[in-house]
Amino acid sequence: MKDTPQSERIHITILGRCNSGKSSLINAMTRQEMAIVSDIAGTTTDPVSKNMEIPGIGPCVLVDTAGFDDTSDLGEERLKKTQKILSKTDIAIMVYRSADISKELEWVRKLTGLHIPIIHIINITETSASTERIAKDIIESTGKYPLAINAKTGEQVEKLLQKIAGLKDEDQSSTITGNLVTSGDTVLLVMPQDPQAPKGRLILPQAQTIRELLDKGCIPIACTTERIESALASLASPPGLIITDSQVLPYVKRVAPESCRITTFSILFAGYKGDIKVFMEGAKAIKNLTSRSRILIAEACTHAPLSEDIGREKIPAMLRKRIGDALQIDVVGGADFPADLGSYDLVIHCGACMFNRKHVLARIKQAIKQEVPITNYGIAIAYLSGILDEVVYPG
Repeated sequence: MKDTPQSERIHITILGRCNSGKSSLINAMTRQEMAIVSDIAGTTTDPVSKNMEIPGIGPCVLVDTAGFDDTSDLGEERLKKTQKILSKTDIAIMVYRSADISKELEWVRKLTGLHIPIIHIINITETSASTERIAKDIIESTGKYPLAINAKTGEQVEKLLQKIAGLKDEDQSSTITGNLVTSGDTVLLVMPQDPQAPKGRLILPQAQTIRELLDKGCIPIACTTERIESALASLASPPGLIITDSQVLPYVKRVAPESCRITTFSILFAGYKGDIKVFMEGAKAIKNLTSRSRILIAEACTHAPLSEDIGREKIPAMLRKRIGDALQIDVVGGADFPADLGSYDLVIHCGACMFNRKHVLARIKQAIKQEVPITNYGIAIAYLSGILDEVVYPG
């Protein structure tokens, strides 16, 4: 589990006032001194993420945030950073300690608007306000019953872990391949080892897809692009599914038997990490682009541009060949996603293997709210190649 990427970990964000016991709660949950605990208000400044393995929950990311009543000179900037963290949050834990819960309820409303499940925790200490009074106000305001926990001693923390485990299980319904494969299916994976592939290992979407196929009882067979014909010839019958890199999709489509169903890693991750229906609809905006249009290409990871880079080289080349060299294309990476998308006619997002699903859905929601079409690499390439209707999609 230590090698589980952040994108596959459940993201749990701890929120509350300064000195409410957020850092102590993290230490109690992990049974380690992971977070600095102090009576000095503002000890936790920027959000701090910690990868952890919690019994009964598994791999997760715990995020300790600054108190939202921070009145220091940098308090406003710290709150903005906490706000940004919410786009990645799967579960929020709100820690209460004082009788006045008005600030907490402001953030509860924000979380509710983002459809983030909330666990309400009353931190019981010698100096805390009446637990009964706080509990009554929480129930009246939210309709939810809080848990009473002593963050310093860890008393009753097991109840919190059980609650998190229950919420986590509710969110584990999606798979990469969906209903495209069943146990016993032979699946051919076409995986070109281009300059972007890390030497000696597979890129994350390839590794995750192979693992899921094995878990589903499938028979995965992998080859590079130049070996696809040999791989197909070695099989007694055509594979039940071919999964290919988006960049070589047109070639794979040409050489594969007509009976073969074909999809791409990027298309699979469009459904696994985002909303494939929105991405499909967004791709249709390409037909309306002109030489005066402006496109945003968004990458989840940050890396130095390489030759044959799919987002910075290949997709722009395909778009300009279709629309014209004057087409304006901006590229952003990592967290550098513009708050205002209004100047763009289309957003094309990568497969987002480095983001959790919550983060991708937040970006999709942002684009929809601003009425800007959004699609992803694999679906955009399929559209530009004229084979969008000839590949299969997970359901």
